[in-house]
Amino acid sequence: MFDQKESADEANAFSGGLPSERKSLGLGTTGPVSMLIHGHNDQALDAIESQFKEKVRCIYIDPPYNNMETYEHYDDRDPHDVWLEKLSGHVARLSHLLTQDGSLWVSIDDRQVHYLKVALDKIFGRENFVSTVIWEHRKTRENRKVFSNNHEYILVYARDAATFKKRRNQLPYNDAARSRFKNPDNDLRGPWQSISLNVQAGHATKSQFHEIVAPNGQRHNPPAGRCWVYTAQRVQELVEDNRIWFGKAGSGVPRLKRFLSEMSSGLTPHTLWKADEVGTTDSAKKKILKLFPNEAVFETPKPEELISRIINIAAEPGDIVLDSFLGSGTTASVALQNGMRFIGIESGKHIVSHCHQRLKPLIEKYEARVKFFELPTN
Repeated sequence: MFDQKESADEANAFSGGLPSERKSLGLGTTGPVSMLIHGHNDQALDAIESQFKEKVRCIYIDPPYNNMETYEHYDDRDPHDVWLEKLSGHVARLSHLLTQDGSLWVSIDDRQVHYLKVALDKIFGRENFVSTVIWEHRKTRENRKVFSNNHEYILVYARDAATFKKRRNQLPYNDAARSRFKNPDNDLRGPWQSISLNVQAGHATKSQFHEIVAPNGQRHNPPAGRCWVYTAQRVQELVEDNRIWFGKAGSGVPRLKRFLSEMSSGLTPHTLWKADEVGTTDSAKKKILKLFPNEAVFETPKPEELISRIINIAAEPGDIVLDSFLGSGTTASVALQNGMRFIGIESGKHIVSHCHQRLKPLIEKYEARVKFFELPTN
């Protein structure tokens, strides 16, 4: 599978300190390159920084949570201050690789999430903190503990939050979202759903306080402390265009009709990600076991659905996605399946036993061009 023949241009493509020995895993002979790097992640970032500075659109990392456990593939026992210092230093290196509209996503649990957020605020600036996503990582109840911990967190930071807001993608409409659009009045514009026509009155103008008269003569005023979204003139225009819904009887509180055909391409991402939408740790384990029935399973893998949602919010086909704690190769696998390039960094031997083996059929399917780099050990 390893083809060591390269052109002179390819051999000189990376000037940031990568070793001279390079191996090609990909089938393609032209086009953008994805990279698997075997070595310490800080060493790898030092090697690629000059080549990829401000070129990575999305970074996802699933670092050790420092939960004082020893796993098959890594040891997760550091003094708190040591763990925080090492991870903060690593993230500071990562931040230099992000594009202006790029974002960093970090998985973590409730033991360290608050300490880590303060540390990341110092690196990115509090103004560039985007959100905390809550992921339902298990659906079963844990009865041996005081509380059954059924969720983890994903901290989201942007290189520049305002730019990221303009460029981030929406979630596609699923069947549940589409089912909320009906057409009880047989409007020729198709299915619609009604939304509130009144809002909080804190910053309202005088023109937003008025009476709305329904077609049947019923009069409506905004509730106490609220005002209408639109002026009386604009509301009348909407009524004449059959865009205000007063209920089947014509006497209900006026609501605005929003047509599915006129909606933008998707939904604003929310911060509560349910297991039924993006999978669980258990479903991810089953996937890994199916892929590697003869290998030791990772204890806390992330499901492909979860990573797919992240990178499709944060990036576009052709963009570079980076994961410097690659583990079993989920991020690289999902990137290839979504038409994106990846940089995957892993220090363990499972970069061959898991990552390479997992990617092999995808490389063949998508005719991807992937390079393998082995950093020297010190």
